[in-house]
Amino acid sequence: MIKFTALLPRHPSMTHEEFVRYHKEVHAPLLIGDPVIRRYVRRYEQCHTGPEIAGLPAASGKFDGIAELWFDDLADVEALYTSEHYFAVIRPDEERFIDISRAEVLLSTIHPVFD
Repeated sequence: MIKFTALLPRHPSMTHEEFVRYHKEVHAPLLIGDPVIRRYVRRYEQCHTGPEIAGLPAASGKFDGIAELWFDDLADVEALYTSEHYFAVIRPDEERFIDISRAEVLLSTIHPVFD
């Protein structure tokens, strides 16, 4: 199992609240209903920075959210992110709310420790 983690800064034209709303209410339904995404992605989660908790900073100010996608293998990651469908449908939507130039991506293998 491969985990694709994207650290997402909001588009400069948006507030943090607008970014979170768009990510949850527009982008997530797009992915949920997309048959190409559903073919390759096994799990999808969104995380968003929030208020300060117990003196810990809410965020570095660098990122507004995280997208986590689970794939069976690297071949599926590559198949999705090099597909014409991704560049025609998904990427244009990402560019509406994410500052792509500042986003960071991590690919990792998963080693559960406890549930």
